[in-house]
Amino acid sequence: MNSSKTASTGLALLAIALLGANLRPALAAIGPMLDTIQAATGLGNTGASLLTTLPVLAMGLGALWSIRLHRAIGDRTGVVAGIVILTLACAMRAVFDSTFGLIVTAVLAGTGIAFMQALLPGFIKRRFAGTSSTAIGLFTTAITVGGAGAAATAPWLADHLGWSAALGTSAVTAALALLVWLFVTRADGKPALQPLPGFATRQHHGWWRNGRALTLTLFFGLQAGAYMLVLAWLPPYYTALGWSATESGLLLGGVNLMQIVSGIVISVFVNRFRDRRIPLVAVLLLLLAGQIGLVVAPHSLAIVACSLVGLGLGGIFPLALIVTMEHSDEPHLTAELLAFVQGGGYLIASVMPLVAGYLRDMLADLVYAWMLLGGATLAMLIIAMRFSPESRVLRG
Repeated sequence: MNSSKTASTGLALLAIALLGANLRPALAAIGPMLDTIQAATGLGNTGASLLTTLPVLAMGLGALWSIRLHRAIGDRTGVVAGIVILTLACAMRAVFDSTFGLIVTAVLAGTGIAFMQALLPGFIKRRFAGTSSTAIGLFTTAITVGGAGAAATAPWLADHLGWSAALGTSAVTAALALLVWLFVTRADGKPALQPLPGFATRQHHGWWRNGRALTLTLFFGLQAGAYMLVLAWLPPYYTALGWSATESGLLLGGVNLMQIVSGIVISVFVNRFRDRRIPLVAVLLLLLAGQIGLVVAPHSLAIVACSLVGLGLGGIFPLALIVTMEHSDEPHLTAELLAFVQGGGYLIASVMPLVAGYLRDMLADLVYAWMLLGGATLAMLIIAMRFSPESRVLRG
């Protein structure tokens, strides 16, 4: 019995990891190949930023809509819908390599990612009630691993397969994750995720009038926007400075590698800090130091600055989810709050790459993108100071 339960738990963790690993390649593979894509399609800098902005916008809208999806078809089927949409979007990129095709698949990919990312934390909290922080750490680390792998391998795949086929390879891993998820949830002997009690009658629009929910949303949006901005513009920043596409892609891969390190450290040690402000401030200061390095010495401090940025980003993401989850002990309220915070947060995040692209068009220098990111980090530091242990009580 124990061995059977252990195997079931292991398979569930494997499914979570595989699904998480597929949540960023559709975004992360764009940056290292952006100059190539622009040359092939004629996209300008502002237009190219839509390839990151639109999926993030779709992630926000999709997360807000996932509450209705949850009530209509349940989480298990909702996750299936998300991974199927993502798989199709990635496969289409191998065929439809026009500007229109890239934009359509960007929206589809963002929608699929939204369903998966909004619904999976609820599954994690119920399936791993006593160890949800560890499972969340695995989930967020897997997300980063997927992004790192995509960023590092995209230029090499583009050299051997062409850039459109390189983007399409993500469909293979997405299809694998779908098969494992279907097997794991079916093997449980019952639907792994059912619509939660109270969702059918609960009013959801009240979150827009809840000050703490809006604060959490702003914080999540700024940290997601910081990640998306780095994802979209770090490689073009360095190619403009004379680095090759492969070298700039490896730099982004290094950022993601340090995110993995930071995510693992956070998942292991976060429970030692009852006051989450301590790790929050620490990772935000690392992020700010990295941004300063990118501005003042982008060549000589490239590895150090990118490492600090990665450590900062890798810690903020799981901490933002953990802090949000800790605002309620009720599973249905937590799931609803997570969907609202992620939905509104990604809507905020979608603006940052677009603004950076506009600045690049107007000022011909991406250094202003890092100044924008610095301002966002300072704002997060101010907000983080409000998350005292005594304040983590929220009623919807």
